[in-house]
Amino acid sequence: MNTSGNNQFDAIDNMIFTEGLRIQAVDIHPELDLITIYLNTKAVLSQYISAHKQLKEADKSQLLRYELIGGGTGIHWPLLDEDLSLKGFLQDELRKMVKRDKGSIAA
Repeated sequence: MNTSGNNQFDAIDNMIFTEGLRIQAVDIHPELDLITIYLNTKAVLSQYISAHKQLKEADKSQLLRYELIGGGTGIHWPLLDEDLSLKGFLQDELRKMVKRDKGSIAA
């Protein structure tokens, strides 16, 4: 295993930048406290709006005014000056999986 500090990307960056993983679409449901992103691999990831201070304090019209940035590697809310990255969504999903499955991981 290469542990040198010279690696340009970590494993998540590698999926995004080398393999071309991208956000294709976004659904925002303030009434459900939910942001859902759809990836070009057909994977679906969700986060709570309330997990992000700027978004939590926004009204529905501000939340619904977003744009994909970086060729689908992030989401930007111009009225809120807030950005969420695909990498952050993937890291959160990995954390959820590890928490959910930690009881079944063999030592």
